[in-house]
Amino acid sequence: MMKFSPPADMKEGVHRLNVRVYFEDTDAGGIVYHANYLRFAERGRSEALRAMGVAHAAMMSEQGRMFVVRRANLDYQRPARLDDELTIETRTKELGAARLVLAQAIKRGAETLVEIELHLACVDVVSARPVRLPAEMRLALAWMMRSD
Repeated sequence: MMKFSPPADMKEGVHRLNVRVYFEDTDAGGIVYHANYLRFAERGRSEALRAMGVAHAAMMSEQGRMFVVRRANLDYQRPARLDDELTIETRTKELGAARLVLAQAIKRGAETLVEIELHLACVDVVSARPVRLPAEMRLALAWMMRSD
C-alpha cells in the first residue's frame, strides 16, 4: 500500500521535469515533431505521479488499477528546437472518484510552448472498467491541486 508524503522539492503542488530535445525528437528542420510533445508530457506525468508515491508499476501490481487517457487537448503556442532544454510542469486540475484532469505545460525557460489538458480514468487492470481511486492516491493527487 502506498504511503503519501509531500515531496520537499515540489513547490505550489507543481511537479517539474527537465528534458533535452534530441535529434530523434525533431523533424528535418530541427523543430520538435508535434506528436513528441505527448511523449514529453507522458514522462512528466509519470515522474510527477512517482514523486507523489503513485508509481505505475506498483499501482498495477499492488492495487490492480491503472490510468488510461480519455482525452488530450493540446494548445501549441511556440516550437521547441533541437538541443533546447524544456521543463514539463504537471499539476492536478480536477479530481473525481475515478477520474482526474491534469494540467501540463511544456516550457523553455519562462516561455510556454505547449499547454496540455489531460483527462485520465482510473480503471481495473483486468476488466478495464472504471474504479475508484484509492484514498492515499486521492490525497496525493489532491495535494497537487494546491497553491502555496
